[in-house]
Amino acid sequence: MLVPPQPGTRSGIRTGDRHSRRVGAGGWRQGMAGPTGLPSGSHHERRWQALTGICLAAAVVWLTFADFAVVIPTVAAEFPVTLPQLQLANNAFGLTTGVLVLAAGRLCDAYGRRRLLELGLLGMGAFSLLVVLVPGYPGLLLSRALMGCAAAFVLPATLALIPAMFPPHEQARAFGAWMGTTWIGQAAGPAVGGVLTPLLGWRSVFWVALPLGLAALWLVRRSVLVESRDPDASRHVDVPGLLTSGASFFCLIYGCTLGQERGFADPVTLGLLGAAVLLGTAFVLLQRRAAEPLLDLVLFSYPSFRGALLANTVMNAVFGGVVFLLAVYLQDVQGFSVFAAGILLLPASLTVLAFIPVGGRFESRRGPRLPVMTGLAFLGVGALIAGAIGRGAGYPVVVTGQVVAGIGLGLMSIPMSRALVAGPPLRLAGTASGVFKESSMLGGAFGVAVFSAAQRYFEDDIAVDVARAEGVSRDDAGMLANAVTDSTLTDRLLSGVAPATKEVIKAVLRDAQETGTGQAIWLAALVAVASALALPLFWRPYRARAAR
Repeated sequence: MLVPPQPGTRSGIRTGDRHSRRVGAGGWRQGMAGPTGLPSGSHHERRWQALTGICLAAAVVWLTFADFAVVIPTVAAEFPVTLPQLQLANNAFGLTTGVLVLAAGRLCDAYGRRRLLELGLLGMGAFSLLVVLVPGYPGLLLSRALMGCAAAFVLPATLALIPAMFPPHEQARAFGAWMGTTWIGQAAGPAVGGVLTPLLGWRSVFWVALPLGLAALWLVRRSVLVESRDPDASRHVDVPGLLTSGASFFCLIYGCTLGQERGFADPVTLGLLGAAVLLGTAFVLLQRRAAEPLLDLVLFSYPSFRGALLANTVMNAVFGGVVFLLAVYLQDVQGFSVFAAGILLLPASLTVLAFIPVGGRFESRRGPRLPVMTGLAFLGVGALIAGAIGRGAGYPVVVTGQVVAGIGLGLMSIPMSRALVAGPPLRLAGTASGVFKESSMLGGAFGVAVFSAAQRYFEDDIAVDVARAEGVSRDDAGMLANAVTDSTLTDRLLSGVAPATKEVIKAVLRDAQETGTGQAIWLAALVAVASALALPLFWRPYRARAAR
C-alpha cells in the first residue's frame, strides 16, 4: 500500500497565484494570501471538496490495480491463453506504474500537479477502452500496461496537492482521508470486478475507470482552481536510470512468469533473470554517478527508511500474491461464481480499515518499529491459516486467515507512513515517498509472479501423465498444467479425450492446484514472519530526528 509524505515535509511549493507566498518546511506564510498560503475566498473554502476529488482519483488507481485478478477465470473462458499469460496482464499495470512513478513525480512538480493529474485521469479512461477496440489478448495486455503509465502521474499528483492546499494543522486529517480511500479502492477491487462481470462482462472492470475518473476530474477542476508547482524543481529526467530500472524489473517479473511454463532451468528464463541482475547493478552504478539521479541512494543510509521499505515491499508482495492465488482458487477449485469470489475476498481489506486507527495509537506509545513488526507477524499468521486450504480445509479458514491478515495490515499502515520521514532529512522526504509508491506497486506485481511460480512448483503433474496416457501430445499435456481448469484452452487441449476421462483429468488438476495454492500461501506466510523477525537488523529503534 502507498504511504503519504508527512505534513510539513514538502518545501518550496507555490500555488502559481501572484498573491501566494513560498512556503518552507516550517509551515505556511501569511501575506496577501489566506492562512493556508492560498488566496482567500472560494478556493480556500473548497479544499475539502478538492480532497474528495483527489481521494477518488487515488482510489481509482488502486481499484484498477486490484479488480482484474478476480475475473481471470472468466477471461480464460474466452481467450485460449495460459494462466501465466493472464498473470502477466495482471502485473502489467503495477509494473508500469511502479517503474514510472518516480519520474512522474518529478514532472508533476515541474509542470504542475493539477495539470498532470488531469492528464493522468484522462489517460486511464482512454486507455481502458483499448480492451474493447483491440481484440484478443493483445488488447488486454496493452490496456493494462498503458493504464499503468497514466496512473503513474495520478498518484504523486494527488499526494503533492494536499500540502499545497491545506495548512499544517489540517494535513494529518487530509492524508488520513487519502490513505483510507486508497485502502477502500483496493478493498473494493475484487468486489467491483465480481459485481460488474455478471452484469456487463469482464471488460467492464477496465472501462469503469472512465466514469470514475471523469467524476474525479470534474471535482478537481471545480475545486482546485489554482495550479501547484515547484518553481525550483528540475525538469531533467534520468532517462538511463529509468530505462535500466524498468528493464530490470520487467526481466525479473517476466522471468518468474515464463519460468512457470518453460521451467526455471530453461535458457530463456535464466537469461531473463540474469539480465535482471545485470540491469539492476547497472542502475545502481548509474545512480552513483548521475548529477540528478532518479533515486538518491543516500536514502538507504537511514535505518528507518530501510526498515519501512522492506516492510512495505514484503507487505505488498505477500498480500498481493495471496489475494491473486485465492481469487483463482475460489473459482477454479471451489467453484464459486465470480460475484461470490469478489465478495468473499473482502474480509481482509475491511479489517484493515478497522485497525488503521489502532495502529496509530500503538505507534504513538511504542514508536513505529514494533507495530510494523507486529503487523508483519499478523500478516504471516493470517497467511498460515489461509494456507490450510491445501489440506482441504475449505473457505472458513480463508475467512479467518483474511481477518487475521487484515489486522496486521491495519496495524502497519500509519506507523510505516510515519517511519518514512523519521530518518531521512526533510529535503529527501519527497523522494522517499516516491520510492514507497514504487515499492508498493512493484512489490504487489513481484508477489503475484513469485508466489504463482511457487504454486506451479508445488503442484504435481499427475494430470499431465493421465493426459499423455489418453493420447494428448507432450506439448499439449505440458501446457495443460499452466491452464485454468475450466477454460477455452483446457477444452481445446482435451478435445480428443472422452468426456468422462476429461472430467477425471480436470478433477486431478483441481486437486493439484489446491495443494500447490496452499503450499505457496504457506511460503508467503514464512516470508512475512521471517521479515518481521529480521526487521530489527535493518531498522534500529526510532529516535527523534535532530534539526537539519
